[in-house]
Amino acid sequence: MKSDKFEVVDPDVTLSPLTGMARRHYIECAQYVLQRAFKHVKSFDSPIVFPLVPGKSYPQPGDPSWRTRSHEFEALERTFNLAAPLIHVDPEIKVNGFKLRDYYCHHFYNALTPGHANSLPLPEDLPDSTYQFTCEFGGWTKTMLLMPDVLWPHLTQTQRDEMAVTISKWAHHRTTQNNWRLFNICALSFLKKNGYPIDDELLKNHLLWVASYHAGNGWYLEQSYNYYTISLFVVYGTIWSRAFGDEHYPEIAAVLEKSFNELFETYPLFFARNGYINMWARSICYRLWISGGFPASFMLKSKPPIDPGWARRLCSGSILQFTTRADFYENDIPSLGFYGHREFAIQNYSCPASPFIMFLPFIALALPEDSPFWTAQENDGMWTALGRNSMRTVLEKPGLALVNHGSSGSSEIVSGKVYDDDHNYSKLVFNTHFPWEDHNPEGGTSQEYSFRSLDPRDLRGVDINFYLTGRAVDNTASQKAEYSTSQSILFNGVRNGILYRQLLMRKPPNNGVGYIIDLAEITVPGGVIRIDRCRLAFEHELTLGHFGLPHIDGKKAEVQGFEQGARKVLTASIPGRRLAMIAYHGWDDLQSRTHSGFNAEASESTVLFAHRKRVTKNPAMELMISVMLHKTDDTAWTEEELSPLRKIDLMDVTPSGSVIGAGITLADGSEYFIDFKDIDGYKSC
Repeated sequence: MKSDKFEVVDPDVTLSPLTGMARRHYIECAQYVLQRAFKHVKSFDSPIVFPLVPGKSYPQPGDPSWRTRSHEFEALERTFNLAAPLIHVDPEIKVNGFKLRDYYCHHFYNALTPGHANSLPLPEDLPDSTYQFTCEFGGWTKTMLLMPDVLWPHLTQTQRDEMAVTISKWAHHRTTQNNWRLFNICALSFLKKNGYPIDDELLKNHLLWVASYHAGNGWYLEQSYNYYTISLFVVYGTIWSRAFGDEHYPEIAAVLEKSFNELFETYPLFFARNGYINMWARSICYRLWISGGFPASFMLKSKPPIDPGWARRLCSGSILQFTTRADFYENDIPSLGFYGHREFAIQNYSCPASPFIMFLPFIALALPEDSPFWTAQENDGMWTALGRNSMRTVLEKPGLALVNHGSSGSSEIVSGKVYDDDHNYSKLVFNTHFPWEDHNPEGGTSQEYSFRSLDPRDLRGVDINFYLTGRAVDNTASQKAEYSTSQSILFNGVRNGILYRQLLMRKPPNNGVGYIIDLAEITVPGGVIRIDRCRLAFEHELTLGHFGLPHIDGKKAEVQGFEQGARKVLTASIPGRRLAMIAYHGWDDLQSRTHSGFNAEASESTVLFAHRKRVTKNPAMELMISVMLHKTDDTAWTEEELSPLRKIDLMDVTPSGSVIGAGITLADGSEYFIDFKDIDGYKSC
């Protein structure tokens, strides 16, 4: 076993010329990761438990004992995402001397049978609430619905009956909204499939609730749309349909399948050409779990909607994105972060075992060996025809735009329906090759408009309705205002090739109408042209950040800049990646800043950003015109690349009767007309 990262040994260059990954390499990768995890297992009777990590992850000192049980059960259940496919392929397989089937049978029995040292509490033993146990029961029973051969038949009837009591109590316990209902659905269905009584009406109700969450384009309701649609609704839902739903609830299974097919129409566009996934939304430490959609698409009743060679190429590429990096591992298991451990990338519901749900795509090993997923030759799908152009695909219902850049091979997610100021969602764009950075309260935050009030009545950025009360409570001039980012992103649609969104820098009723930035975006090869209308009604300072460039091995980015008339240009580069930021109008200057502790890949990073300061009372509305470009190679920027705009015609009043718009002519002669006519009437969130 290689000590620091997974390597593809003897790649299959005929079947998989792009990644080298054939079916046997999936098996080898699963073994490699599990071997490292099993370093924490001292004996057959020892549960698999991982070292605690300082920070916000659980369990915390002083937590109740059930939090420790939850941590242990997560480790057992989520490593089963690797162990079950391996057992399915080879029932006799061993890891670090332990026969996996025997080990997991033994420890699931102990965990689910009261009286053992590491047995789980029952719902009636805890305050009435929702608990992580429900989530893990859903994951475990989903796996056993898909691969019924790996564990349940190898327990005695007495053991199964004893375990079913605990499964049933958690399956029938209360759940939370949205995706969690799938956990109860899988657990209840597993029980009924194996002959145990359940509340059929409860199961039906959960199913109807889940079906009601479909919002369109294959996406399911969340507070803000995210990968849970793919990894839970689609993957868990497809497995449930084939194992149980088709027989017992065929109408609901058909409704779900229709939406899944709709999602798969655009699903591959979320991935970079090389299969990289985007660091986007919450539960970032789950990483490549969204790749589980690729094998799941070959479990649909209809013809697989994705070219099988492209599906495996993307799925394999996403696996290699992480498992082949030494900094991905901490304590011999996947770190709590994206690459290395990053506190800003996790939530307090994560524990050291949580990342193992990322190995959901290894359900591919449940597909037969002659499945097209395994037998088709790898290819690059739509990327081949895309060439060096860029393509934008808009999903109106979830308010998402997907951008694929042929020049860099990167893919981008542009979120349009974001309810709060969570940086997991609130970036202007998320790019597969430039993972997002955390917010810097000093300004210059990557891919965010960062705002601070300079209103002398409002120095801390805390609106206390001063214009009505005349009070300035705890709002003294000696307190330095920090920068804040948008509190909501609204989706306003696409008109004439221009994507419109809005940022609410403060939400109503706290003067939200006076804190709006209207966004207008034109996709160009390797980047975006921004023609954004500033409707900040009070004195303010504003920055707009580009992607962050990590200082790999401590080497700083090289930054260069120049001005030519009204055009300001700033570039930055590290080996293999380059950025350019160009300001045409509405910005005072371009700057760069070294950030510490904000980047997903390195402890330090460089961010390019535009800056403006408006200190007059009642500042005017104006357009902020900028261009942000990126490369994933070392070629120098050309003058042509850094001059993307030929002409800008600013308008106080547009022909439609709107105000503050512009006609834009690109260097290639194409023309766009930016018109914010009735923009507030189009908003959706």
